[in-house]
Amino acid sequence: MSKTNTPEEASEQEAVAQLSTAPQEDRTPGSAKFGVIGWARWFWRQLTSMRVALILLFLLSLAAIPGSLIPQSGTDQMKVDAFKKAHEHLGPVYDKLGLFHVYSSVWFSAIYILLFVSLIGCIIPRTWQFVGQLRGRPPGAPKRLDRMPAYATWRTETGADEVREAALTLLRKRRYRSHVAGSAVAAEKGYLREAGNLVFHISLIVMLVGFATGQLFKSDGTKLILEGDGFANTLTQYDDFSSGNLFDKDTGLEPFSFTLKDFTGTYERSGPNKGTARTYKADVVYSEGADGKEKNATIKVNEPLKINGTKVFLSGHGYAPVVTVRDGKGKVVSKQAVPLLPIDSNQTSTGAVKVMDGYKNGQGKKEQLGFNAFFVPTFAGSGKGDMFSQFPALDFPVLALSAYHGSLGVDSGIPQNVYQLDTTNMKQFKDSKGALLKKRLLPGESMKLPNGAGSVTFEKGVKEWATFEVAKQPGTDWALIGAIGAIAGLVGSLFIQRRRVWVRATTGDDGVTVVEMAGLGRSESAKLPEELGALVDKVHARAPSAPEPSADSEDSETTAVPAAEGAEK
Repeated sequence: MSKTNTPEEASEQEAVAQLSTAPQEDRTPGSAKFGVIGWARWFWRQLTSMRVALILLFLLSLAAIPGSLIPQSGTDQMKVDAFKKAHEHLGPVYDKLGLFHVYSSVWFSAIYILLFVSLIGCIIPRTWQFVGQLRGRPPGAPKRLDRMPAYATWRTETGADEVREAALTLLRKRRYRSHVAGSAVAAEKGYLREAGNLVFHISLIVMLVGFATGQLFKSDGTKLILEGDGFANTLTQYDDFSSGNLFDKDTGLEPFSFTLKDFTGTYERSGPNKGTARTYKADVVYSEGADGKEKNATIKVNEPLKINGTKVFLSGHGYAPVVTVRDGKGKVVSKQAVPLLPIDSNQTSTGAVKVMDGYKNGQGKKEQLGFNAFFVPTFAGSGKGDMFSQFPALDFPVLALSAYHGSLGVDSGIPQNVYQLDTTNMKQFKDSKGALLKKRLLPGESMKLPNGAGSVTFEKGVKEWATFEVAKQPGTDWALIGAIGAIAGLVGSLFIQRRRVWVRATTGDDGVTVVEMAGLGRSESAKLPEELGALVDKVHARAPSAPEPSADSEDSETTAVPAAEGAEK
């Protein structure tokens, strides 16, 4: 095809124009008189191009990887501190690079903002052009329809006006936007392709806004609750709490409270899935606001309690043996259900029992007591292995204790783990033979402390506890809507074909009407010739081919002419 823009080629180029709303470059860097404004325009067009948007989206996904692999200060500061201690040289490097707070780092924010700018800068002009195309009409037919990718022509005795009217009616019936332009009918279909493209871009922005809102305004906390105990959604009630940078801790927490009435856990008794939970639920009573009416609810795994945008998840379970401590005079100084942490799937649990006030030893002196505790809900039996549970249910509970006395260090001002015993300033009790005092207890049994110092009793009736995760992450609904919209828009932009059809009917010198039909798609499609062929059959039925003028004349039946090689797509 010639490079010279002849009038015919100019007409063809106009027919092809506006099939896409992508902005067109008018100059390239290095051309004459490009200038500062030209360079700025070029950089802006590069930034708002689909190519750069995809690159930024890819970079954003790469940038999020460290946030999932490296401990984050906003989520778990203790893990961050532990990582720094374990990696003395790597920790400071990560800190300078912002890898401990990826989502609030400068470089992550820069990628995020650039992606926003790229998408918005891409959407606005394309939307404006698309609206202009919707308000306009399909362009008139090119002078040379036989240069189109799909083409057919024949001669008919039906009048040109009747052919155009029949074609117009048919095309509108097939949902083409069509009108008569001169001697031809111009029609176009597939506008939803570009609409799908715009929906995809807009949905990406909605999805990114949803994710950003969720990260900035989120809150997430955990709380361990014993059966019979309650929880109020205030900051001081949480065992662990983290939030987004813009979360308001004074007003952001939803006012509600709940009480754990009962926890139920049942397990498979036999087979390859022995020990697997069958029932795992927490029955609670909750109320909204300060004076809300109490309501019953059941929280299960993946079935949280939902209260005005806040979700309460059931995240863990364990046992809390009830331990009673008496002093040398038999006075009860402590009776508490002590939550112990599971260390395996059969609920073998460890923890500590601490008695900080009210205890007096055999000499009448005030001391603090501490007990390292090891609990198994189902003991294998004496001489049948180590102290590890054989099943997660309370079939044969046993509590092993080792006793210490002295100072627990709770007055030092240094935070302590409630599940661990600091024995730095403590001594372990010894029995009459000088051996370290430790004993396995069945429910109802007691361990006496030496020299009349008192006793420790493992009470009957082991309590259960459950841990709950209270999470609020606004923007998740918008992120979901954005994701669905992006998929729908992508499907539309990939599978909807935008195409144009022209039907020209002109009367020749011999009074016979010459009909030409041609189709043009934005991209090559095997369906375009088939679609045009179906339209040709319908129009030909209304305007059949004229009879042969003579035996020597060429066949005037419908003739399909292949597209010229190199024609515009």
